[in-house]
Amino acid sequence: MKNIYIIPLSLCLLLGTGCKKFLDQPALGYYSNEDLFSNDATAVTAVNAAYIPLTFTDAAANPVWVLGDVASDDVIIGGNAGEQADYTGVDLFNILPTNSAVQSLWSRYYNGINRCNVVTDGLTAENTKVSEAMRTQILAQAKFLRAYYYFTLTNFYGNIPLRLKVSALTDAPVTSSTQVQVYTQIEKDLNEASAGLPEKWTATSDIGRATKGAALALLAKASLFQKKYTEAAQFVTQVEALGYQLTDNFSDNFNSSAKTNNEVIFSVYHTRGAQPSQGNSLNYWFAPRSLNGAGVFYPTQSLVDNFESNDPRLDLTIARTGKPYFDSTFDVSWSTTGYLSKKHVQPLSEVPSTTKNDGNLNYEAIRFADVLLVKAEALNESGQSAAALVPLNRVRERARKNFSGTAPADLLPAITNTDQTQLRDIIRRERRSEMALEFQRFFDVIRYGQAYADAVIRPGSPNFNYAQHKFFPIPQTELNANGNL
Repeated sequence: MKNIYIIPLSLCLLLGTGCKKFLDQPALGYYSNEDLFSNDATAVTAVNAAYIPLTFTDAAANPVWVLGDVASDDVIIGGNAGEQADYTGVDLFNILPTNSAVQSLWSRYYNGINRCNVVTDGLTAENTKVSEAMRTQILAQAKFLRAYYYFTLTNFYGNIPLRLKVSALTDAPVTSSTQVQVYTQIEKDLNEASAGLPEKWTATSDIGRATKGAALALLAKASLFQKKYTEAAQFVTQVEALGYQLTDNFSDNFNSSAKTNNEVIFSVYHTRGAQPSQGNSLNYWFAPRSLNGAGVFYPTQSLVDNFESNDPRLDLTIARTGKPYFDSTFDVSWSTTGYLSKKHVQPLSEVPSTTKNDGNLNYEAIRFADVLLVKAEALNESGQSAAALVPLNRVRERARKNFSGTAPADLLPAITNTDQTQLRDIIRRERRSEMALEFQRFFDVIRYGQAYADAVIRPGSPNFNYAQHKFFPIPQTELNANGNL
């Protein structure tokens, strides 16, 4: 039987600088499996398509920001009453299986998994039309992406269907796999990906592709989330050996002119002004209405209070009264909390109000500061609290450098406390400040356990019930389609 795949024209989306090269290839549209993997160029086309569901060209269709931050204690949904009813439902934990954010993320990321499966099904060992070197690289990218999609899905939804082949209608209904089974597959894919991926891509057209460091970093996070602390620390050590560095400027990670800096481990690439659109629409959702944004993503007072005194990251992360909002004056009426996110947003000088949804900031899905804090946590939890101070203080030292003017003597002092319980709280606070508004807070809150989650979420969302809400409901669309769930 010959499978038919549809590869959309927007497959260039991720690799904006390489689109001209891809347009020299055969016309895109319907491909049989024989055509799609008939040579190196068409095989690259297939794996490019697997990156697309990660993008934010339509941030409503990729609501990881809603499930990752709005569901946490870091953000509330703003706007007029009733406008974003389903997002408000997530905020207040009135979440039905028909919730649009819950359904959209599931559908989009399983779409990504299916695109990865197209690649792994098509590039079998029997395929001799694609060169062995290219086959190795493409399979490694597909396996990394599949692991990334499954890592996100299992942490949002818990036990989920594990699909490793392109599904036909007759075999699409499958039972859910346990998180243990899903993580086993994630680790398998990432170990195979790390063996086949390069440390760096040298061609401009390859910017944004997964690397060996990305696979190892995700292995570190997957190990941490499973409380495999020794393995998590070891994987971070391997990432460190690849030469990643913290940028001197914290804000380089959220600056379009510095989006290929040495701290980036894996980023979702965007470019503005392209047809079809390849821009980042988070710029629209997070910007205030008076500047032609949607104005719905409001940081909380709780998040602001988490930052230590004079922490430079506060004003690089959050807009507030008395501080500039890029090249505009901040107006407290823009937000019911008095705050807006400065991450994922660009000044009007870069993205005018008439094209607000066409930003060219990347989304840094994994960066070096993240994995350093993974190592700090893993070492502390495994009883190596003194060793945990080293990666923790690297992150704090970089933050200290970003103070404008003469820094106070007590600004973000090096941590010396080696009491495991106290250091655990310090690391958690540091992670919240460093990674604020990067869509990871809900994962952290839930994995820290019920006592922590109740303490931070219930004051703002009294409907929250840890046992009920640690995972989002399986979407109604999936329940209707899959009778085995």
